Amino acid sequence: MRVLFNGVTTLKPKTGIAHAAANLHAALVATFPKDHFWLYPGAVVARAAGRFFRADAGVPPRAAREPGALKQFAKRTAGAVAKLGYAAHFQWAARTGRFDLYHEPNFVPFQTGLPLVVTVFDLSVLLHPEWHPAERVKAHEKAFARGLELANHVLVGTEAVRAEAQRYLGLSPDRVTAMLCGVGPQFRPQTPDAIAALRAKYALPPRYTLYVGTIEPRKNIATLLRAFSDLPAPVRAACPLVLAGGWGWKAEAERELFHSEAKPRGAIHLGYVPDSDLPTLYAGAEALLYPTFYEGFGMPPVEAMACGTAAVTSTADAVREVVGSNALTLAPDNMDGWRDALLRIADDREFLSYYRRRGLAHAATFTWDACARVTWGVYRKVLGLPQPTVETRRAA
Repeated sequence: MRVLFNGVTTLKPKTGIAHAAANLHAALVATFPKDHFWLYPGAVVARAAGRFFRADAGVPPRAAREPGALKQFAKRTAGAVAKLGYAAHFQWAARTGRFDLYHEPNFVPFQTGLPLVVTVFDLSVLLHPEWHPAERVKAHEKAFARGLELANHVLVGTEAVRAEAQRYLGLSPDRVTAMLCGVGPQFRPQTPDAIAALRAKYALPPRYTLYVGTIEPRKNIATLLRAFSDLPAPVRAACPLVLAGGWGWKAEAERELFHSEAKPRGAIHLGYVPDSDLPTLYAGAEALLYPTFYEGFGMPPVEAMACGTAAVTSTADAVREVVGSNALTLAPDNMDGWRDALLRIADDREFLSYYRRRGLAHAATFTWDACARVTWGVYRKVLGLPQPTVETRRAA
């Protein structure tokens, strides 16, 4: 097979979708060397883009302020022009590359005439538009339906999203496949020296609980901040809450709550943490806290488990599917439950040890190799090729 795999999202500082795309592509290349998986836009452009974004990442952010109308117009115009050029170039590559199939790992595909597989990690923009900017909702409503019409097959991250895709999008069961994402090898238990060095780097206390991710409405950080603020002072001092992630869209209420209540009581906001520091940040935490209202998968709990850290998550359908019985799960709006969990984390070492053991074993089952094999099977199905036997898969 010759597969055109759109890798544009992997050029910039990576989000969860971009990490998944990069890891899946690498696993496909490693697992199926007889096939060709071309990562658009190619190695030369990717290296140039990597240098650009790395240089840009070192520039300190300017003070947050609303850009003027002229600047907003200029930014939108430049973005539209760039998108038109990108679309034209992608379609040219699809026409000239002699590809058998096109895989779009980031929701909305281009029209190429090739057999098409699309990855959809969650349906939050469609199911909960109140959690997203109006422009994003408008763009998805217009482009998402068109993309699904083009798609021969849709990949989703969990059975929970697969059920949503059938229920809300009308996809037939044989046209949508769930594939659990993998966990990278960098997510593993860390040495005491590495953890001590990271604590020194970020001025962290010996014990802390951790949230990782952008702070935005659907992540339900307000519940976490209130639960922490309601703890007795000695508990807060012994095991403070640490937030690792930037302020996202419509996070004004959470920002105000953090600065007015949680920060004065000992909570810490690190902002964005580089990928290279995440495994050690996870490993040094007493527990990873994930009170989200909705996810399509929810990688932080599995990454934390792989680093030997206990996880406490919400009962959001996809997250509960992913963690199983290997994390403590609580309803996202159960304020007393989250407060009690924080108390227990601070005081009950056996509780932490139990979930660390279970989580570490559970996380080991999430591999990019397995994800690549499911994806490869979907490619073959779309192209009308026979599904391989176990022996054929091993030899591939």
